[in-house]
Amino acid sequence: MAPGRVGVIRPVAVVGPTATGKSDLALDLAERLHGEIVNIDAMQLYRGMDIGTAKLPVAERRGIPHHQLDVLDITETATVAAYQTAARADVEAILARGRTPVIVGGSMMYVQALLDDWDFPATDPDIRAKWEAVLEEKGVVIVHEALKQADPVAAATILPTDGRRMVRALEVVELTGRPFAASAPQIGEPRWGTTILGVDRETAELDARIELRTAKMFESGLLDEVHTLLGQGLRDGQTARRAIGYAQVLDFIDGEYDLAEAQERTFIGTRRYVRRQRSWFRRDSRVHWVNGADPDLVVQARAIVDEAAHSVVGE
Repeated sequence: MAPGRVGVIRPVAVVGPTATGKSDLALDLAERLHGEIVNIDAMQLYRGMDIGTAKLPVAERRGIPHHQLDVLDITETATVAAYQTAARADVEAILARGRTPVIVGGSMMYVQALLDDWDFPATDPDIRAKWEAVLEEKGVVIVHEALKQADPVAAATILPTDGRRMVRALEVVELTGRPFAASAPQIGEPRWGTTILGVDRETAELDARIELRTAKMFESGLLDEVHTLLGQGLRDGQTARRAIGYAQVLDFIDGEYDLAEAQERTFIGTRRYVRRQRSWFRRDSRVHWVNGADPDLVVQARAIVDEAAHSVVGE
């Protein structure tokens, strides 16, 4: 246990919208809490997807161990269930070493899978393949219509453009005979007593940061990165090729529009995703919110973490 720590070690999760400054805060906390980082961004699981996911270069990780980065080939499908198993094992191992797991990222369902009581229904490759083929050949509108018929509640709650999640919902309904919501996570005390910090910023400021970040990605070689990944099978991956930024560059390569429009569509897609993240995380009453623009951000975050640790000692 690090000097000055009181009571049991509790993980810290740093969540919230993209581009709010989560990675820097997580590093600052890991330095102060004798910690190790556990990534919870689904696209950063992929090897070679660096520029478009704003993955922190090794040289900027301050010597802090990072887990759940670069663990998948781009032809593999990232799944919440597989992540849950692997990331929980990482957290348990970090705790066993007497260090603090600092969990950071904004992939919403992955956060729930790691921190909440969520048992996943079995999968059926044939059912999954059937609906993935429908998605590929006929598009999200047809898949959404099929979900409306099979499970109207799921169709109303899943974003109509989220093809992969609709496919999963159809698979679960067909496999179990029960609504997709029946397999939803049970929200309660976070696993391991994790303290959850949410980082956000004013909307106008965040939009400006997203626009700047998008521009830097394209200036820093996102197009070249996509060309490299094409040689590694990017088009064969069900998940990786649909990531924001990568999908738009692929459309540019295919002649759908020019590079400037690909950049603009990446910015718009990221901004839309940020709104979804904000709405999702704001519904969680367990999250302690901090302002990513606050000059005393680290001090405030550390105070929240310390207060949570002392509350455990006092129980």
